[in-house]
Amino acid sequence: MPDKKTKNLPPQAQTYQAFQDKREVKRPVLKNCVKAFLVGGLICFIGQLITTFYIYYFDFTEQTAGNPTVATLIFITMLLTGFGVYDRIGQFAGAGSAVPVTGFGNAVISAAIEHRTEGFVLGVGGNMFKLAGSVILFGVFSAFIVALIKTILTTWGGF
Repeated sequence: MPDKKTKNLPPQAQTYQAFQDKREVKRPVLKNCVKAFLVGGLICFIGQLITTFYIYYFDFTEQTAGNPTVATLIFITMLLTGFGVYDRIGQFAGAGSAVPVTGFGNAVISAAIEHRTEGFVLGVGGNMFKLAGSVILFGVFSAFIVALIKTILTTWGGF
């Protein structure tokens, strides 16, 4: 008997749909979520360790330690991507490795590695920010809008 998603299909399509449904690989959603949570949390924990390192050994404040921490995380990610380690982490963790700032570093360096045979200017330089360019564009634009709103509220609102 056809189910809801196949009842309007011709008999041949219903047969194929049943064939496909039997062989479809069931995804372990809960397991994938746990792995993403743990790896994403581990990356953030490493980021916190780096922040603490900058605060105690270089006399940064909590506010000023953020920029060198991000730069350090991106640098580490680029090294791991270059050696092929971060790809394995990404295969294991899925979104857990893509969501933090390390996912941005991975996206940039992966495009650079992929197009290095086309030369430094047209290959690496031209393709490096294809994927990450939209992130940079909308991040800068959003920051501009938020700063504009804050300036207007501060100037005219007296906050």
